[in-house]
Amino acid sequence: MGGLELPHNPMDTIEDVLDEKVRPLLALHDGVLSVSGFEDGILRVKLSGAGSGCPSADVVTEPLIYHELQTAIPELKEVILVNGVSDSLLGQARALMGLR
Repeated sequence: MGGLELPHNPMDTIEDVLDEKVRPLLALHDGVLSVSGFEDGILRVKLSGAGSGCPSADVVTEPLIYHELQTAIPELKEVILVNGVSDSLLGQARALMGLR
């Protein structure tokens, strides 16, 4: 007999992937990642601990998370790091690092 299939809960999958692949890497640098929300394919996360607010850490964290989640969460469109760094400062950091 086939069992009743539970609906896909992307938040469970997101947390599992973050726990397995992303948070251990950030913890090596005393960083802590929390999910602020997931809506319309956009994942919002917050980085705290060492490196939070650092433009370089911010620029690296979004692509890392997206890369690790894109296969597991097909509906993922974008990862946005919610922080207190201005868009201008973040743009300067991206330019220095040769990103976007």
